[in-house]
Amino acid sequence: MATYDYRKGKERIEAILDNELTVIEQNELPTDDAFTFSNGYYSWVTGIFVDIRDSSELFADEDKEKVSKLIRSFTSEVIEILRKDENLREIGIRGDCVYAIYTTPSKDDIYELADKTFFINTYMIMLNKLLSDRSLPEIKVGIGMSTAQELVVKAGRKDVGINSKVWIGKAVTRASNFSSLGNKNGNSALVYSSCSYSNFIKKLKERNSGKDVESWFTYHSDEGDGAYYTASIVKSDFDKWISNGMKD
Repeated sequence: MATYDYRKGKERIEAILDNELTVIEQNELPTDDAFTFSNGYYSWVTGIFVDIRDSSELFADEDKEKVSKLIRSFTSEVIEILRKDENLREIGIRGDCVYAIYTTPSKDDIYELADKTFFINTYMIMLNKLLSDRSLPEIKVGIGMSTAQELVVKAGRKDVGINSKVWIGKAVTRASNFSSLGNKNGNSALVYSSCSYSNFIKKLKERNSGKDVESWFTYHSDEGDGAYYTASIVKSDFDKWISNGMKD
């Protein structure tokens, strides 16, 4: 039978509500060691979510070995691309979605994350070629990226070791929502918040001098999550290697 000491529960809630909480505003979000149950940080954050399209149908296949191979091949290298960054603050898998959250105090940091999304978009071309060669179903994904100032607090139970960071703001929520728009209703796979786009576009133009970089993106107005941009950008050397047969 389930039990719950509601008297003790009342005491814990009152302690939380009456405790003074310090919110520290700074551009860079610190590592986990800096978080306590009596502080929070308001910092620039960028989230990237990579979400499989039509996953229910894909994973309904009765061949469990095939399904396992699909999900492992998808998650393995997406995690590899996302994890290599000193600004990484959280990474994980939620159902059929791989996500990562970063502190991004500068525009250069935001550009580097946009570059990761280009790698992921190109990786999906490679993965689908390898799947097709083995007569396995191909995978489509939506890749959402969003940047915003976010309130981040440590939440859970202090005395039982069950706790996690909670991201309160637009960056993480919108990155998740935007990933659900990629490769859907005629959209391209890559979806960026207007804040992400405005912070990385200048450097992307510098890296591609002489090219009409802005034409690579399509603007969309949205009253819910705000305006966003879609694109189909790939890493050219990587893409050529795939097209040439992926030989060493």
